[in-house]
Amino acid sequence: MKLNMITLAVVIVAVGLLVLHAYEVQWDAQRIVGGAIAAAAFPPFVLARIQLGASFSYKAKATKLVTTGLYSRIRNPIYFFGGFVVAGLSLFLSKWGPLTVVLVLVPLQKLRSRNEARVLTEAFGEEYMRYRSKTWF
Repeated sequence: MKLNMITLAVVIVAVGLLVLHAYEVQWDAQRIVGGAIAAAAFPPFVLARIQLGASFSYKAKATKLVTTGLYSRIRNPIYFFGGFVVAGLSLFLSKWGPLTVVLVLVPLQKLRSRNEARVLTEAFGEEYMRYRSKTWF
């Protein structure tokens, strides 16, 4: 839990520093769209990390099946909203950034979500399968 909160704090501080230096940016349509995507996805990303609580880990573990909050509709809201944060920031920084996200991040997130599904199925069996049938991604 402590590492989860530390990494979350680092992300929040980094975003805060970006916001503080927004006046220095040469704003164009690409940066506005990228910033808007990242800004819209950031609050649910943070909320998903908080709602996952002590169940968060970098390696797939099955400590508790979280099925409330954002997790009542989306099985992997951290991946989903985190992907949009990264895609928005990549668009903000480079016109080729989103292509990199699609080619690198999306396949990695898909692999991670499959691995987590396998671990959760082994640990929670039918309970996880019922949860999975009621949620998206």
